[in-house]
Amino acid sequence: MAKAREVVKQFKIMAPAGAATPGPPLGPALGGNGVNPGQFIQQFNAATQHLKGKVVGCVITTYSDKSFEFAIKSSPASDLLRLAAKVEKGSGVPNKNKVGKVTKAQVKQIAEEKMSDLNAPTVEAAMRMIEGSARSMGITVEG
Repeated sequence: MAKAREVVKQFKIMAPAGAATPGPPLGPALGGNGVNPGQFIQQFNAATQHLKGKVVGCVITTYSDKSFEFAIKSSPASDLLRLAAKVEKGSGVPNKNKVGKVTKAQVKQIAEEKMSDLNAPTVEAAMRMIEGSARSMGITVEG
């Protein structure tokens, strides 16, 4: 009878999809948690090739036999909003300085993309969460 693998650690990272490298900051974070950086980077880049250009979250689970598994999460809402509004970064003073605009349709698209990772029962509730993120970044939601 095969011995069950025991979970040693579970941790999260953010990395560029399809273009991660084993150098800092990713390599040391992986190595420090018992994951072979070269092996992980190769598998991660292959799994995220279709998302190239976005930053994605990843939950990594390590086991007692030195193996690991990872689950890809969607990009952060702030990153998706920044891309939709075509701005470099959010505002330092969001209540005074507005840096960009997004439409309700763009907000709905982002909410649908992030639905699996959000704690929202409906798309409308997810849209309100995304609109709140936009406000805190200094991005105006129109129409």
